[in-house]
This record gives sequence, structure tokens and C-alpha cells, in this order.
Amino acid sequence: MSSDTARPVDPSPAEFAGELPGQVAKRLFHATRPKFFPASVLPVLAGTAWGIQIAGQFDAVLFLLALIATVCVHAGANVLNDVGDESGGTDRQNTDRIYPYTGGSRFIQTGILEARSMARLGISLLTVAAIAGLLLILLKGPMILAFGLAGVALAVFYSLGPVRLASIGMGELAVAVGLGAIPVVGSAWLQSGAIDNAAIIFSVPVSAWVAAILLINEVPDIKADGATGKRTLPVRLGHSGTAVLYVVIHLVAAAAFVQMAVSGALPLLAPVVPIGLLVLAIKSAGAIKKGVADRAGLTAAIEGTLAIHTIGSIWLVACALYLFFW
Repeated sequence: MSSDTARPVDPSPAEFAGELPGQVAKRLFHATRPKFFPASVLPVLAGTAWGIQIAGQFDAVLFLLALIATVCVHAGANVLNDVGDESGGTDRQNTDRIYPYTGGSRFIQTGILEARSMARLGISLLTVAAIAGLLLILLKGPMILAFGLAGVALAVFYSLGPVRLASIGMGELAVAVGLGAIPVVGSAWLQSGAIDNAAIIFSVPVSAWVAAILLINEVPDIKADGATGKRTLPVRLGHSGTAVLYVVIHLVAAAAFVQMAVSGALPLLAPVVPIGLLVLAIKSAGAIKKGVADRAGLTAAIEGTLAIHTIGSIWLVACALYLFFW
């Protein structure tokens, strides 16, 4: 781990300067925090795989529209979260951040983009998501409206409006639903036309893993969040309590695999990978206890949590497709 990844840094304004189309596109793209896009792409893949093995067929158009809508909602939520944290003063006084994972994109604080420009970008992304959603409604009917409205509402109220779910300790639940249950179950329904208990349980591991990403990302921000009234779960629980919750979340993901394997919804060997990933989760929990006192260790733990989500979600897709092909 290099020292550059272990100390507070910011994006370089010079790297994102310029008004040529390619330079503008690069600036807007990186403002959305694309390192976290697997958290929206993988749930759609997982839900689609589940729907394929139920329906026995694949609709590429529905898949692509669901992918566009989900990624744009996620990107819009990231951008609007930066706007919300700037207005609340959180990101400006966050000296414990671990860029590029925590403390936002830093685009507003470094002058790369103004808050107004970020707000317009966030709204534009949600508009694109809405257009994709309208196309899905035309193809599949008004049922998709429920999924879309719920996803957009969670994206907006996570950090903006009178509620600000992240500030009242509901951020992890909002993310678990918005980037777990909704895209997984919704994508499965698009392919199969069915929603049942099995599909909901199938979404639990993805929901848990994405909630764990948010939880550990909030650890370096405890001081700044607490000082500005953003009462996230790590602020409320402290390092030790957050570490315990983090492990519990991963245990829930593994338990869902066990339940599905026992019931025959997934192959018998399906729990092997998520149970193995618990080793990495327990190690990451140790870094959570130390917090920013061990910046390199916490950075590795954040990256490990992202890896758990990626590896676990890909394994979930593979298990579902195994049932389809074999």
C-alpha cells in the first residue's frame, strides 16, 4: 500500500481541466464516482440471471434498459450526495477521508465543479433514468413504476430533503434496498414476470454486501459527520459497534446462501464462496476497530469490502445461471 493511498488526498483540478468535449465528459464521468458502479451493475446482472433461470429465456432490451436506469440512479445519487454533504459542511471539514473511497468526489471542494453544476448533473442523470423507466413501462406495464419511484426516492432522500436518511442512521437500509433488493428483484421480474419469496431471499446477499460497503466507507468520516449532525450508524455505534455490525451483515449474506442451498433454490455448493469471504470480512472488521489510526489498514479493508461485493455477486450470478444451463 503506497503512502499516497493512505493519506488524505484530493483529485487534481489540472487533471480534469479543459472545455473540449472529451475533457468535459471525463470531468462529468469522474464526478459520479465510477469506482462504485459495480454496486449498481452487479445487482442487475444477478437479478437478470435469476429471472433467466425462472423464465428460461433472456430479453436483452429489458436488461439494457434496467442497467441504464439503475446505473444512472446510482450515479445521480452519488452526485446529489456530494451536493448535500457540501451544503451541510460535512465534506469540507472531513480531514480523515480516504480518497477516492470516502469523503465524496471532492470535485466541489477542489473547484473542479460548482455545487450548482453538480446538482444539474445529478438531476440530469435521474432524468435519463426516468426515460429508461418510461420505456420499460411501455414494454412491461405500470408495475415497473413502483420499482422506479422507490429507487429514485431513496436516491434523493438519502442525502437531500427534509429526511436525509443517511443523517438519521437509515443510510445503510436505504442503500441495501436501493442497490440491492430493488434492482435484483426488479431485474428478475423484468425477465420472468414473477416476484416471490425466493427472489427476495436471492436479493439478500447483494443487499447485505452493498450495505457493508457504505458502512465501512463511513468509518473514516465519523469525525466530520458527527460534527455536522450527520448521525450515521458509525457515528452512533463507534468503531467497535460498527465492526460488530459489519460482521453481522456479512453473516446475513452467507446465511441467505445456506438457506437457498438447503431449499434447493441454489446448488448445494453455493454457500462455499460467501462463507470463505467471511475470512476477509472478519479481517476488515479488525481494521474498522482501529479506524483512521491505521489508514493503510482501513484503506485495504474498504477495498476488501468492494472485492467481497464483486466476487460474491459474480458467484451469485454463476449459481443462478448454473441452474439454467444444467
